[in-house]
Amino acid sequence: MMTQHPNAVLRGGGSLVPDGERIRHVSNTTDTFKLFLGNRYEHYAPTEDMYLHDDGQELQVFEWVRRTFVAE
Repeated sequence: MMTQHPNAVLRGGGSLVPDGERIRHVSNTTDTFKLFLGNRYEHYAPTEDMYLHDDGQELQVFEWVRRTFVAE
């Protein structure tokens, strides 16, 4: 299996989004990304901003837009 390297950073969403979830690989960098956390989805929209990670890699910034909850 190939390792997918991080290409995105998730900005916003408050303290409900753990720091460990913010640097990640996003398959489609042109669409809104949905992060599943417990009973909800955090929605992030792509921006043109870039973030320089500590390892020197540039990551595309995704900005938080909304939270939706899973129906029971």
